[in-house]
Amino acid sequence: MFEGAFTALVTPFKNGKIDYDALEKHIEFQIAQGIDGVLPMGTTGESPTVSFEEHEEFIRRVVKIVNGRVKVLAGTGANSTSEAVWLTKCAEDAGVDAALSVNPYYNKPTQKGLIAHYEQIAKSTKLPIILYNIPGRTGVNFLPESIKELLNRVDNVVAMKEASGDINQMMRLVELCGDKLTLLSGDDNLLLPLLSIGGKGVISVLSNILPADVRKVITLFNENKLDEAKALFYKLLPLCRAMFLETNPIPVKTAMAMMGFCNDELRLPLTPLGEENRKVLRKTLEEYGINLK
Repeated sequence: MFEGAFTALVTPFKNGKIDYDALEKHIEFQIAQGIDGVLPMGTTGESPTVSFEEHEEFIRRVVKIVNGRVKVLAGTGANSTSEAVWLTKCAEDAGVDAALSVNPYYNKPTQKGLIAHYEQIAKSTKLPIILYNIPGRTGVNFLPESIKELLNRVDNVVAMKEASGDINQMMRLVELCGDKLTLLSGDDNLLLPLLSIGGKGVISVLSNILPADVRKVITLFNENKLDEAKALFYKLLPLCRAMFLETNPIPVKTAMAMMGFCNDELRLPLTPLGEENRKVLRKTLEEYGINLK
């Protein structure tokens, strides 16, 4: 149900406010390029710096713009379980297809606490829940054995966005959970390796600017055109690295500004891309063949 390429949408800002005109333009581009779904209000969308009111309104607007043409997976994670439940219920009311919930950050729960956190979220909604494991951002790693225990307790946890960077851990997850959990890459630069161990797709930063090409890697792999999939993946790899020249979403938002989708306005504590990294980013985009403004 949640296989393929999904774009972790940036949140475009203009003079401190969300730029909904730019958002609509960007979503139409995504759909025209064949993306399988979009994810509003993830980390790439600067969710920590938007208000609850903006968070709720943004998701509603995305659902309205998409109008059923592709899937909408809403970011609803929080480090307070009650807050994550509230955000998930708001997203359910808005009509999304699934909720993505990140591990609680900063408070560093135990594995027992992670299981209890996600169990409460899952039991509060009829939505499919997608787990998001990103220890580098949250300070806690949701382990495969714990995820298996969670799946024994609830039936609407259906997928995981895995961004631990640990292929061995991902293989253990597939080994333990099999078809009960769809594995999605949370790192563009691990997409092809993840597909090779049983993953089914990606929730991507890079697809903000190259949705068709990111999706094509998956299509080629699924068609057993492995040499072509590998060639395209390695062509994309320099751009995968460029998207993390500085903290995400600083580089991808800068790239989108260079392409004319939106401006590169960020909310503090994120700041504009440094000049040297801006030059590297521009050169990498041009070498790929992307037309810039």
